Amino acid sequence: MKKTLILASFAALMASSAMATTVGVSMAVFDDNFLTVLRNGIQADAKKMGATVQVEDAKNDMAKQLDQVKNFIASGVDAIIVNPVDTSATQAISDAAAAAKVPLVYVNRQPINVDSLPPTQAFVASNEVDSGTLETTEICKLLKAEGKTTASVYVMEGQLSNQAAVQRTKDIHDVISGPNCGVKITIIDQQTANWSRADAQNLMTNWLSTNKPFDAVIANNDEMAIGAIQALKAGGIDMKKMIVGGIDATQDGLAAMQAGDLKVTVFQNAAGQGAGALETAIKLSKGEKVDQKVYVPFELVTPANMDKYMKKN
Repeated sequence: MKKTLILASFAALMASSAMATTVGVSMAVFDDNFLTVLRNGIQADAKKMGATVQVEDAKNDMAKQLDQVKNFIASGVDAIIVNPVDTSATQAISDAAAAAKVPLVYVNRQPINVDSLPPTQAFVASNEVDSGTLETTEICKLLKAEGKTTASVYVMEGQLSNQAAVQRTKDIHDVISGPNCGVKITIIDQQTANWSRADAQNLMTNWLSTNKPFDAVIANNDEMAIGAIQALKAGGIDMKKMIVGGIDATQDGLAAMQAGDLKVTVFQNAAGQGAGALETAIKLSKGEKVDQKVYVPFELVTPANMDKYMKKN
């Protein structure tokens, strides 16, 4: 009787393992604070959802990422999740998955072909129209609260091949040229710092060497904002009198806000995006219909409400 029960339990376990959805995940890069939270979220939720995930680092190499997708297909995964290296070059990834009839979900970074995805492919992220808009609108308010009617700013962009960087920078321009800012803002210069803290520190150091007066730094993400803050402090700038904004509300970003250095950020729910991408991938693998665009809302974070976000990412 005991032997029968053991065999039955083993058979049930094997059946359960066989039924588990296998998902290949290609991340643009592991060495990124926000994407690390997203990746960890996918892996944590896989256990809850009964899925098995294989996560690969594309190391910011688009060719490597395409090879990873092809390898996932060859290994027989049930679905694929991709955080694109280059959002302007995703058609080849979509074509490979479609040809193999393997469901595909893009996460966080909007693919160039998002409006022509086949029914077995989807996109899960936050709407970038809101991100830079929330950030820049709050910076307008902060400048206005200081009694300024005119102001000069620097803009730090993410990778120019990335749709989020392009959209966030467009948001900045749309807000400052619109009727609701309340302050006439001039952009002294805008350059890419590639989402990188180190690149941003170098860029800010170069800007400081020009000795041009400015009132704020508007960065496309927290990592670049932190890099700018490091350079500003090294340059002897009083951070109480300087406005620096970012996006993502990472733990490092929130720590900078707690220290009084980062004045505004925007919470992007990395864990929520990861969970949404995995859930969508599993549904597609089972032939279920899904919304092809799933947006997880952005949320404005300031010193007044930052406590509620301290443990979210």
